[in-house]
Amino acid sequence: MDTSKLQPKDWIPLIKPYAKPDLRRSLHQVGNTLLPLLLLFYLAYLALSVSVVLTLALDFVAALFVVRLFILQHDAGHGSFFPKKWANDLLGFFAGILTLVPYHHWQLSHARHHATSGNLDKRGVGDIYTLTLTEYLRASPWERLKYRIYRNPLVMFLVGPIYTFMLSYRLPLGFGADKPLVRNSVALTNLFLVLLWVGIALGFGLKTLLWVYLPIQYFAGMVGIFLFYVQHQFEDAYWEHDPRWEHLKSAMEGSTYLKLPKPLQWLTGNIGFHHIHHLSPKIPNYNLERVQQEVDLVQVAPTVTLRDAFAIAFADLHLHDEESRKLMGFREAGRRIREARRAQAKSGYPGYQSAP
Repeated sequence: MDTSKLQPKDWIPLIKPYAKPDLRRSLHQVGNTLLPLLLLFYLAYLALSVSVVLTLALDFVAALFVVRLFILQHDAGHGSFFPKKWANDLLGFFAGILTLVPYHHWQLSHARHHATSGNLDKRGVGDIYTLTLTEYLRASPWERLKYRIYRNPLVMFLVGPIYTFMLSYRLPLGFGADKPLVRNSVALTNLFLVLLWVGIALGFGLKTLLWVYLPIQYFAGMVGIFLFYVQHQFEDAYWEHDPRWEHLKSAMEGSTYLKLPKPLQWLTGNIGFHHIHHLSPKIPNYNLERVQQEVDLVQVAPTVTLRDAFAIAFADLHLHDEESRKLMGFREAGRRIREARRAQAKSGYPGYQSAP
């Protein structure tokens, strides 16, 4: 289907029937997420007396259920999981204690992400920050270095979970930080987290906190950042300036269909259908696959396999080139900087200048 000329009035009726929560299915998902998570936590605790390696293996499996729980929290944040707002907010808050993500703080910045994804003039809230090639070439050496460190896969996927989930979410920073709802969300989540940590330490021992709880959270953060990254940071991802930015194109061309094996699709709460979710965040996760199967409109989104996803995660694709409308790498940027310097040396033309 050609989406270039479609208006909201053309596509909204196609997906509206799927944007209805089913209370029974939602409650079932809560049960089949929380119960295995608690069981795996207990098994990992028991495994400490057998093998640290076995414990860490169980931690990783438990982390996948934390990811799944976050998807339920995520749906609640969009108001798509339960029919009633109070039920969504209740689930979102308590899930946020187990995922380390303060519900209302995240909810606000994530709504901003949906409203601005792929918009070159509204970057920086709820996204993986991406410079344009021109911005990078004009940046100072120090600014370039900071950006390269930030975009390094080892930093993104190994340090990122610690910074994002264990540190930054403990403070009311960034978008909406001046709002009482955000500050209260962070404070209450932190209070319950302290009670949870004390309870684990007293009930199961400090060793359990260090070798079971913290690794589960770390692994979950790694998987979460990985999924978010590969679904928006591919070579042909849609980027456009504000006057020409379009929601439909942002969803269908700026998000991937991450086609995962069925067990991983289940564990990640169907978040692989990310293009559909961006098209309409009011669709519950358990309806996304039906949309993929039944609505021709969404077939235009780029399909990415798990192997492709790992390739994207470690690819040199960090700068948006507005001329080619593609992501490109630091190597190409370096080549252009050297060319500009050579041209400057020959002609005296200033070329790309570092920022003051």
